[in-house]
Amino acid sequence: MKTKLQLSLAALALAASSWASAQTTLLNVSYDVAREFYKDINVAFAAHYKKSTGKDIKVDQSHAGSSAQARAVADGLEADVVTFNTTTDVQFLADKGVVAADWAKRFPNGASPTTSTMLFLVRNGNPKNIKDWDDLIKPGVQVIVVNPKTGGNGRMAYLAAWGYVRSKGGTDEQAAEFVGKLYKNVPVLARGGRDATGVFLQRNIGDVLVTFESEVVSVDKEFGAGKVDAVHPSASIVAENPVAIVERTVAKKGTAAEVKAYLDFLYSPEGQEIAAKHNIRPRNEAVLKKYATAFKPIKFFTVQDYFGSLGEAQKVHFNDGGKFDQLYTVK
Repeated sequence: MKTKLQLSLAALALAASSWASAQTTLLNVSYDVAREFYKDINVAFAAHYKKSTGKDIKVDQSHAGSSAQARAVADGLEADVVTFNTTTDVQFLADKGVVAADWAKRFPNGASPTTSTMLFLVRNGNPKNIKDWDDLIKPGVQVIVVNPKTGGNGRMAYLAAWGYVRSKGGTDEQAAEFVGKLYKNVPVLARGGRDATGVFLQRNIGDVLVTFESEVVSVDKEFGAGKVDAVHPSASIVAENPVAIVERTVAKKGTAAEVKAYLDFLYSPEGQEIAAKHNIRPRNEAVLKKYATAFKPIKFFTVQDYFGSLGEAQKVHFNDGGKFDQLYTVK
């Protein structure tokens, strides 16, 4: 005969099992430098969802280079949602039937709830006096960037450098020459944005790190304030952060309502505020205005201004044999 203690333990185990089965768990597969942002988003969303529905929900995270993540999802990683930093990585999944063909129309702003831009992180005091893109091609300046073949961070850095020349009235030929000189100053290509930060701050390689604006906050939190200075160049690119529902997984798990609520939350005032606190530019004008001091004015240009679309840029610049392969020599 079972004792009272055994019965109580069995009841507790049954209750825990029932709670676990009742709780929905989602997987957000995301890009490298967004882990802290989504850690805060996921906690806030779980509280919001509990308050509005009375149900428990948990969102797990997976982070690496954006393109590597897209390939992992295509190969079977069961993401409920993807939150990337370039539209081509979502389109790659759409072309494979993993996300909806019209994914960009499923949510506002082309399914990009936030944007960012590329800036420079330099060592405290800016010993090399780096102020703009032209300083990155000077002799003796080592530049740390992500490999554009493996991460959206790297593609945006490349396109931002190219677009900078074009924004000053330069030709594509002049832009190619400039970008070629820049990559001659790259001692090592990082796999993703967080890897690039590690190369710069943990391995102490390079004089300047070209990365997303949001990485300023992450560096200060992880390595301590005062390790780096942020330098905003005179011109830079608008980098959209697209999101999409992974139809393949959602159809299997029956989580359509939950994932829509999750992505809708990114557009909510609360979600937009969390983005701003992580130095990710919100779409909400009121929130953007509230955090105006954090987001320095930059002359922005878009991918469409000089490249047609990210898809066209991918074909011309980043596919095998493209401009990047022609300009960069593996060290």
